Amino acid sequence: MWLRVLLNLPLLIVVGAILVSIVWGDNSYIRRLGYQARIGELESEIKQFNDSASYYSRKADELNTDPESLEKIAREQYGMKRENEEVFITDIK
Repeated sequence: MWLRVLLNLPLLIVVGAILVSIVWGDNSYIRRLGYQARIGELESEIKQFNDSASYYSRKADELNTDPESLEKIAREQYGMKRENEEVFITDIK
């Protein structure tokens, strides 16, 4: 009887240690799920930033190559005008 308990005791200790490491360890399954969720969030954020960077890169190229779009931005956003030109701003709602 005691021999059977002594043979099973190391097995119980090993199984207990494995269970403890799965639930509470540094590489636990619970932490792994949290890390995977965070990785997903960060990857979507990276995609969003890359899309934004490509949009602004295209806009910069457009402004560098198309003088009409540059003039449109200068007029609409910065209120600039040509010499001897009158600009009337209306507020229509």
